[in-house]
Amino acid sequence: MPYLRGARLMDILRLLSLAESKTLEFKRKLSSPKPVLRTLVAFANTAGGTLIIGKSDDGEIVGVDDVLAEEERLASLIADSIAPVMMPEIEAITVEDKTLLLVRVAHWPGPFYLKEMGLVDGVYVRLGSTNRKADAAMLAEMERFRSNHSFDQLPCAEAGEEALDDALIRRWFETIGKEMRTSDLESMEILVPHGSRKVVSNGGMILFGREEVRNRYFPDANVSCALFHGATKSRFLDRKNFGGGIFGALEEVPKFIARNTRLAAKIENIRRQDIPEYSVVAVREVLINALAHADYGVTGMRLFVSIFSDRLEIQNPGMLPFGMTLEDFKSGISRVRNRVIAQVLHRLEIMERWGSGYERIREACREGGYPEPEWQEMGMCTRVIFRPHPDVAANEPANEPVNERQRWFMEQLQRGGQVKAEDIVSQWQVSLATAKRDIASLREKELIEFIWAAKTGSYRLKKSGKNR
Repeated sequence: MPYLRGARLMDILRLLSLAESKTLEFKRKLSSPKPVLRTLVAFANTAGGTLIIGKSDDGEIVGVDDVLAEEERLASLIADSIAPVMMPEIEAITVEDKTLLLVRVAHWPGPFYLKEMGLVDGVYVRLGSTNRKADAAMLAEMERFRSNHSFDQLPCAEAGEEALDDALIRRWFETIGKEMRTSDLESMEILVPHGSRKVVSNGGMILFGREEVRNRYFPDANVSCALFHGATKSRFLDRKNFGGGIFGALEEVPKFIARNTRLAAKIENIRRQDIPEYSVVAVREVLINALAHADYGVTGMRLFVSIFSDRLEIQNPGMLPFGMTLEDFKSGISRVRNRVIAQVLHRLEIMERWGSGYERIREACREGGYPEPEWQEMGMCTRVIFRPHPDVAANEPANEPVNERQRWFMEQLQRGGQVKAEDIVSQWQVSLATAKRDIASLREKELIEFIWAAKTGSYRLKKSGKNR
């Protein structure tokens, strides 16, 4: 067997040092072939991958005995057990005087399956470092991928043109000076043929369906936002479900984030510069990408924006498109899951050219002095984690965000005003109970205090509140 040297050896040693993942798995030996075959099927159906035989679960390189016989046995098992025909690259290599089998599988639009289990029950996909049997929704997604279609191009069968929100369409296309006609809706696949008539596509419904109709077909095509106390989800401080679809989310989610995150003040050349806790540009770019690439065919899952004391997370339903890894995404390789939605957002100049998003996000964070966000695949979800700007974290480590009403209340106190709960009610049209909760929260955070007087009393800012 060949001994490895130089860069090739370093590449194999790097693989051996990694943990199992979406594209990497280790097996001690081939004595139980079914798990090996499931892994190869899952690799081929998802994003490709490498299987290394001869390394134990505890990380020890144990090698393969009679490697030529095992290589031949593996090739026969693959040919006899997997359909359609799979042609992986099988290689025997020697590392640390032990011989290993490397099996490299490319992604291919199968689906591949175990023959003895059949085309429905024998299809596996890779979720993280595990192999999962593909459900009906995933099988349908594989078929669309194979036939070069996307879920949002399919007809929303019972929804005619009257299901579209004409005012919403007009409003957004006016921003680019475009008056939309029925022919334009058809060319952008917002309307698609279904039998003898034109109906709204899934993408058209998600983008421009009237709210009551859209929620009937796609109740999860909305965004849930939450502010949590501390670094866990044990206690809510604020939460909001935005039911206005993609365009409502683009308008309202940034406002929710702005009112529930902190600012640091920096003085440069006698001018005050406010530094948001998280990069506004990068967060918006991730939000746009999440809305454009979410898997709207998955039921019971929606896009979540979660704000913690030490991070902000944006999580959307759906793993990366078939054939894609995080490394591909970071290198600028793009594969569009929702063609109608992506095309419309691109046409409206909301979403820039495909494949450039990751670099724009990195550049925005780098220019603003923010930590680079972390990207994760979490089973059937994709998550992006932002960390606070170091100046915000350093200046206000213990402060919790305040909402718009509370910020207004504190601004009135800073100007010398004598304000109370009733003023919040008048200014913001909320209940007296809500206003009292706002004030109680400010006192609990030690941002304001109540000063007693003979006949009455008043609130004033504490030192910590003046720094907000």
